[in-house]
Amino acid sequence: MRRLSLLAIVWMLAAGMTLANPSGQEAGHEKSGHEATTHETQMDHQATSDHGESELHQELEAVEGHLEEGLEGHDDHAAAGHGEEHGGGGDVMGYLSHHLLDGSNYSLLGYEIPLPFIKGDFSFLGEKYSEGFQITKHMIGLIIAALLAIFLVIPTTGRIKKGDVPHGFGNFLEVLILFVRDEVVYANMGKEEGRKWLPFFLTLFFLILFSNLLGMIPWGTTPTGNVSVTAGLAIATLLAVFFAGIKHHGIKYLGTFVPHGVPIFVAPILFPIEVFGLFVKHFALTIRLFANMLAGHTVIGVFMALILVPAVALAAVPGAVVISMLELFVAFLQAYVFVMLGSLFVASSIHPH
Repeated sequence: MRRLSLLAIVWMLAAGMTLANPSGQEAGHEKSGHEATTHETQMDHQATSDHGESELHQELEAVEGHLEEGLEGHDDHAAAGHGEEHGGGGDVMGYLSHHLLDGSNYSLLGYEIPLPFIKGDFSFLGEKYSEGFQITKHMIGLIIAALLAIFLVIPTTGRIKKGDVPHGFGNFLEVLILFVRDEVVYANMGKEEGRKWLPFFLTLFFLILFSNLLGMIPWGTTPTGNVSVTAGLAIATLLAVFFAGIKHHGIKYLGTFVPHGVPIFVAPILFPIEVFGLFVKHFALTIRLFANMLAGHTVIGVFMALILVPAVALAAVPGAVVISMLELFVAFLQAYVFVMLGSLFVASSIHPH
C-alpha cells in the first residue's frame, strides 16, 4: 500500500506541476530581452540627442513658465491617489492578487524569497521548457502537501493495517481514513475492487485536503486554487478510469460507450457523445475544485484586506472569522466530493452496466 501511495503522489505531482509551471523560456530570456531593449534605447537617444538639444532648450523655457501651476496640480493628484491606494480598493486588490495568484517569489515573514529557476533542457515537457524550469509558490505548496501525506498518512495506514491503535493526531487521521475507505471507496466500488484502489483514492483525498488547508495558515498558499493543479489531478483520475476499464475489459472497453440495445445506425453518433461526456465529467472536476477554493479564499482575502479600511474594520474582523470557518468546512467537503466522484467514475469503467 505504501508503494502504491508513493507512486500515486508522484503521478499527481508530475501532472499538476507540469501544467502549473509558467514559461521557462520567457523567464530565461527576460533579462536578456531587457538588456537588448535598454541598449536599443541608448542608441536611439544618442542618435537624437544632438538634434533635440535646441528644441529641448525651448521646451524648458516654456515649462519653466508653468512650473508653479504644474507642481500645485501634481500635489493635489498625488494626495488623491495616496488616499485611494491606502483607504480604498488599491490595497485590497494588491492583497488579493498577491495572496491568490501564482508567482516566482514566496512571501514569508514579510520577505519575498525568490524561487529557483532550474536551467536545463526540459523540452520533452514542451517547447517552453527548453531553457529551464521555473519553480513557483504553488509548486512549493503542492510539494508540502505531498510530504504531509507521505509522513503523516502513510505511517498511520501502516499502523491501522497492523492492528495498532493510533494516538493523538493519528486518531483524527484514522477517522478520515476509515471514512474514505468504508463510506466512499468501498461503497462505490465494492470491497474487492475498492481494496485495490484504496491507496490511490486515499492519496488523492489527503493531497487535496492538505492543499486546501495550506492556504488557511499564515504565509501559506493554496495549490488547488490554481486551475492547472486541479486539471492535473483530474487528468490523473481520467487516466485511472481508462486504466481500470482497459484492465478489466481489454479493447472491449470501448464498446461500453455504446449502451446495449442501441440501433447500429445510432452507434456512430452516440459513441463520440459518450466519450465527450466522459471528458466533460473530468473537466467539471477541475472547475469545481478550482472555483470553490479560489472563491473561498477570495472572500476571506476581501475581509482581511478590508481591515486596512478604518470605516469597515470592526465589521471585517468577525466576517473574516465566519468565512474562515465556512472555508474550513469547504476544504474537507471538496476533497470528499472529488474522491467520491472519482471513485464513481472508476467504478463505472469496471462495471459499465
